[in-house]
Amino acid sequence: MRTFYLKTASVLLVLALAASFATAQDLETQKREKARLEKEISLIDSQLKENSSKSRNALTELTLLQKKISNRKALIAQSDAEIRRCNDKIYLANRQIARLQARHDTLDAYYSRLIRGAYKNRDAKIWYMYILASDDLGQAFRRYGYFKNLSNEIRTQAQKLREAREELEAQKRQLAALKNEAESVKAERKKEYDTLVGDEARSKVVVNNLRKEKKKYQSQLATKKKQMEALNREIERLVAEAMKASKPSAGKKKVEVDYKLAGEFASNKGRLPWPVEGPVVDRFGQHFHPVYKSLTLPQNKGMDIATERNSAVKCVFNGVVQQVVVIPGYNQCVLIQHGNYFSFYCKLKSVCVKAGTKVTTGQEIGTVDTIGGETQLHFEIWQNDKPQNPELWLR
Repeated sequence: MRTFYLKTASVLLVLALAASFATAQDLETQKREKARLEKEISLIDSQLKENSSKSRNALTELTLLQKKISNRKALIAQSDAEIRRCNDKIYLANRQIARLQARHDTLDAYYSRLIRGAYKNRDAKIWYMYILASDDLGQAFRRYGYFKNLSNEIRTQAQKLREAREELEAQKRQLAALKNEAESVKAERKKEYDTLVGDEARSKVVVNNLRKEKKKYQSQLATKKKQMEALNREIERLVAEAMKASKPSAGKKKVEVDYKLAGEFASNKGRLPWPVEGPVVDRFGQHFHPVYKSLTLPQNKGMDIATERNSAVKCVFNGVVQQVVVIPGYNQCVLIQHGNYFSFYCKLKSVCVKAGTKVTTGQEIGTVDTIGGETQLHFEIWQNDKPQNPELWLR
């Protein structure tokens, strides 16, 4: 039976430690996520300021605002979860204080009775007379033992009472700290919510402006569509050219495709590093305009990542630079081949590689440019002649 209880206690201890470790990990993850969201919001704010002063592109402004609002809501959701955790801890702390208070009161009452009893018999002569009045030696020893034990019991109870009082005070201090933490989180949440209301109001103004000046923004959209179509045609040509080189033809040397490298690239799906840090502001695929619901936006065969000015752009995997080209609206672009996979990096201000350069994962290939108030990297991944959703490939 004793072995059973020991095993049970061990299992409960392991479970408690595992739960504590998991909670610590969750909190650390949430801290990192909060830092990421706040960094993205700061970056979006700078881009919104840049866009307002330079391009006045309402669609860009709306896209950035919507991303900012999404991040702000995520932060508020985190604050709500933190407030719930604090309230749970406060509830448990109050229960613990109630238990400790009851224990303290019980010890205090018992100690008071002991002290009163000792006070009544405080005259040592009475103690001696009580011992000497014993019927025999055995009774005398028992009476002596009783007085000795009473003295020890008073000291022991005094110690227990001090410990109980200290534990109670410590728990009350912890409760006060938890209440302060909860108030701090609530204040932070209110601040986030007030800012969110402001962002949503600004978003409504942008939407109204878009509706009022439909022709102007349709013209901007048409320009963007032409630029993206030109980009799509160019990358299709570059990829086709690279793949054609791997096929035998008269008078030309066949370039072998590194299928081993392609296999390594494929096996890292979902684990590739990001080419730059920042929020995704335009995703892969065909999407409808956020205001003109019946109007489709140009098909994005990659993704656009907002980032800081002059950010270093890094290669996502080992490979060979196939081409460095300039495309209207996208500035300098770099195509890197990874076997029969390709990664494409656009809107670069400077490039530090050239065609034929072997590159490694994480190697800098250039810096991102600021075009019309937008500091964004356009990034694509292709398998042969088929564009892939980059977000599924990046970690």
